[in-house]
Amino acid sequence: MEGAGANKVRIESFAEDGFLVLPCFLPPDLVDRLIPEVGDWVTTGWRQRSIDACVRSGARPPQVIELDLEAHGELAVYAPLMELLSHPALLGDSFAFHHLHSDRRPAGGAGKSWHHDYEQRPQSDRRLPMIHALHYVGGLYPDSGCLAVLPGSHREVAEKAARAHLGTDVLPGEVVIDRLPPGSTVVLHSALFHARRATSAPRPDTGPRYMIDGSYCRTGTLWPPVKPYWRHVLAVGRARGLDAGRPELFSERHFSEDVAVERHSL
Repeated sequence: MEGAGANKVRIESFAEDGFLVLPCFLPPDLVDRLIPEVGDWVTTGWRQRSIDACVRSGARPPQVIELDLEAHGELAVYAPLMELLSHPALLGDSFAFHHLHSDRRPAGGAGKSWHHDYEQRPQSDRRLPMIHALHYVGGLYPDSGCLAVLPGSHREVAEKAARAHLGTDVLPGEVVIDRLPPGSTVVLHSALFHARRATSAPRPDTGPRYMIDGSYCRTGTLWPPVKPYWRHVLAVGRARGLDAGRPELFSERHFSEDVAVERHSL
């Protein structure tokens, strides 16, 4: 399907399905700068420091966060993504940045059980949407591990781990996404159940799996942040001028003091 009409159909299917698959959504020049940034983020230990700062009591915020990285900051406010999220079927005109995670996983790495990432305690309604944009900057291939989603499950009101006991089992009605070119993005309603299904025997020449997860939420409630240093994250976004034209994007007033446990998505 091609053209604006097809894009409209795909976007409007989001309410029913809870996800959109956008092949080659990111331009090659941005992809070329993101991949080494992800690699450095992992190999220098900054990713682990960011995790430690979330799970260790009293830990200081890391000196470097994802938004400090030049291309990662550009990705967080990538204009076509902002335009997409502004569609009434997704977040609408007013939304805030929630978090950014970045990771590089080896081929054959562990899977992740069925879960969703909608931040609400207790889980009580789906009145306001939250969105996760999963950027597969190096592409997605069967040997690097697939993404499985359960269409329509975002309309359930359920705890994040309600299907965790199923591991990464195949579920009726699931959709498997395992072939995407570099620079592709999968946009999920954060309440959509999804899983990372590992490949047991990847080919020796299979490269690592690069994924950057950006999350955004509609304004109108106080959202629980996932990083204890969330104020610092938002301040970096403002200091870098990433909020140009969107004054609510990095505003603190859309978040509660109730910090959730850090989760690294798919």
